[in-house]
Amino acid sequence: MPRKEKQGRRSSAPSDGPLMDINTTPLIDVMLVLLIMLIITIPIQLHSVNLNMPTGNPPPSDLKPEALRIDIDALSVVQWNGEPLADRAEMERRFEQVAAQAVQPEVHLRPDRRAKYEVVAGVMASAQRTGVSKLGIVGAEQFIP
Repeated sequence: MPRKEKQGRRSSAPSDGPLMDINTTPLIDVMLVLLIMLIITIPIQLHSVNLNMPTGNPPPSDLKPEALRIDIDALSVVQWNGEPLADRAEMERRFEQVAAQAVQPEVHLRPDRRAKYEVVAGVMASAQRTGVSKLGIVGAEQFIP
């Protein structure tokens, strides 16, 4: 008598063997839940820097900062408060005196548009080398075409 196979079973799969397929649906569900929990618990990153700024108006200063004027004329002659300087060594001595003061005065550099670049750059380098921290170029509007 021929053997009848049960309906619902495949004939190629053994009835006693281990199941080789893994159900990945629960694994994916758990991973999605973990991902959502991670996103919720991470603090929001800000692209700004928080600073504690003082509030109110600053107290008025009784001392007005002294201003030194260094002019460089069209012939590249350096003048310290209207007085021509003999050489660069004298200028550096004066810059050292300015840098040694407790409250440094502001140094306003006013080059003429026709002055040599080397002279202007030399004055700025001397100021930086001697420790002058308050140096500004005044009259830059003459360089705008």
